[in-house]
Amino acid sequence: MRHTLLTIALAAGCCAPASAATHDVASPDGRLVVTVGDEGGHIFYSVRYDGRLMLGRSALGLRTSIGDFSAGLRQRSVSTKQTDTVYTMRGTKASRVRYVANQIGLIYENADRNLMTVTFNVSDNDVAFRYTFPQQGETACMVVESEATAFNLPGQATAFVSPQSDPMIGWKRTKPSYEEVYSADAPLTARSQYGQGYVFPALFRVGGDGWVLISETGTDGGYVGCHLSDYDPQAGYTIAFPMPGEANGFGSATAAMALPGSTPWRTVTVGSTLKPIVETTVAYDVVAPKYAPSGQYKPGRYTWSWLIWQDKATVYDDQVRFIDLAAQMGYEYTLVDGLWDRQIGRAGIEKLSRYAQSKGVSLLLWYNSNGAQNDAPQGPKNCMNTAVARKREMAWMKSIGVKGIKVDFFGGDKQHTMQLYEDILSDANDYGLQVIFHGCTLPRGWERMYPNYVSSEAVLASENVYFSETHAKREPFDLTLHPFCRNAVASMDWGGTIMNRRMSRDNRSRHPRHTTDVFEMAAAIVNQSSIQCIALQPNNLAELPQVELDWLRRVPTAWDETRFVCGYPGRYVVLARRHGQAWHVAGLNATASPMELKLCLPMLAGQEVTVMTDLPAASPAMAEAKQRRMKVGRDGSLKVTMQPSGGLLIE
Repeated sequence: MRHTLLTIALAAGCCAPASAATHDVASPDGRLVVTVGDEGGHIFYSVRYDGRLMLGRSALGLRTSIGDFSAGLRQRSVSTKQTDTVYTMRGTKASRVRYVANQIGLIYENADRNLMTVTFNVSDNDVAFRYTFPQQGETACMVVESEATAFNLPGQATAFVSPQSDPMIGWKRTKPSYEEVYSADAPLTARSQYGQGYVFPALFRVGGDGWVLISETGTDGGYVGCHLSDYDPQAGYTIAFPMPGEANGFGSATAAMALPGSTPWRTVTVGSTLKPIVETTVAYDVVAPKYAPSGQYKPGRYTWSWLIWQDKATVYDDQVRFIDLAAQMGYEYTLVDGLWDRQIGRAGIEKLSRYAQSKGVSLLLWYNSNGAQNDAPQGPKNCMNTAVARKREMAWMKSIGVKGIKVDFFGGDKQHTMQLYEDILSDANDYGLQVIFHGCTLPRGWERMYPNYVSSEAVLASENVYFSETHAKREPFDLTLHPFCRNAVASMDWGGTIMNRRMSRDNRSRHPRHTTDVFEMAAAIVNQSSIQCIALQPNNLAELPQVELDWLRRVPTAWDETRFVCGYPGRYVVLARRHGQAWHVAGLNATASPMELKLCLPMLAGQEVTVMTDLPAASPAMAEAKQRRMKVGRDGSLKVTMQPSGGLLIE
């Protein structure tokens, strides 16, 4: 009865009596219900889906320089409404989204009679909530010192999580950079590797068929980037702020806010299957563009010498080879990596850009974000860390036809670092530059907030396949996990579809790749980024079968729709993505055994399709691709087999 009454209240926009202790707000389809309440001055919420508890009683509130908003609270009023919006985006999992949600806003007064509003948006399968503060008398700013915000999973849940690292560790003291190993189906009580908790996003399995994905969105220069604490059996996971040692100890680990102001949104996606986890758009639903694009930003593919040829290849002649490779493949971009300032020089880059444009290719240039935050030595440095240097550099890039930048080595989530991300993006837009970040934090709604933003690394990415055979062997696990967590909430620059069979320039030395060709090709569909690295090497043009080269020439990177077909995190995944009117289905198998699947593809029902899989082989890298025509059943069913560490492509 309460849900029915709330629906009526939503339609009328009425206010509930201040004496109400708890309030339920349901999703438009009625399956997801959030309960918000208070007891003894403490406020809390819980989440149920189809009557099942997904998040138990979890604390709300925060502590600030103008008072404690986590205890001693009294509800002043509650209001409800419905939001129904349609928006379009470039370069994410869907180009057009309709967002319908029921909203509840509860105003609380603390012991000092200062006010705080807690707002919950509840859509089908998604919850987003945040705190908003008015100006408090003559007080027009405050510092958020900590948060009580918690996520209390049922005790039987298991976790798919990545630890937050200690600050100022790793290569050249560049961490934390969201590049740690993920655990799969781990007990909640497992201690994080560094004792610093876990980064967003975090995926949880609740019972046999319940799923919860927790993250945050809308973070900009007005707040810190947050993560989760270690698990507490009583409170669950709580919001953790940056560590004081981040950014070489410079800057505050707390958040400064102008009043009125709001915190970022915390998001919870739930479902009885993994479909809503993979397809969620909540990271974009509750944010808005911060500025208009200065021009048309094009999606596309890029070649990249550094992944296999490394630092010595950032020289003029080698970059010409990768520009020629991009031109032969019909790719839009070539990324020139670090050290170009010394090994090519600015005059050389100007000449290289003219050459690339004569071939129909545009350059992307790598930059070091430093600054004074870590010891990463590669240049160019001190070009992105101040407004004066950035604008001078970006004006030069615009004048020579460069179309984008990749900025690396940030290492931290303090507010001044989040402001640096925003400043780089805003300035880059003024000069028509798209932006990719590496060695960086998780992007939080940035694809919609910043129209020239492309993607971020924020993952243990493809360079590690080159560095270590251990990580090369982990690649199938990683790429079948990220569609359900890291890549579910934001674009991910994994850094390359690798077609070399060995991790060397001659393709004969060092360790082998531990995936099939079709796996690598399918990863270009499964991994979502509007500018995608296809890490072909010049030698691949003579080595790869024509059928593979033909497919690699036409692979799209921008999607109008994404549908989850089947999978399990870290084991296998099959996704269907639509580009225009054409559907592209891609699958990855991370297991050591062939996997026979009966796919349900209603969008292709009754159609004849081209299916590419792998032939059985002694090792994945030696497997040959097999292509054939098949008829999808009238019911949308299609039987396929994916080989161990192999892939699947259907179009």
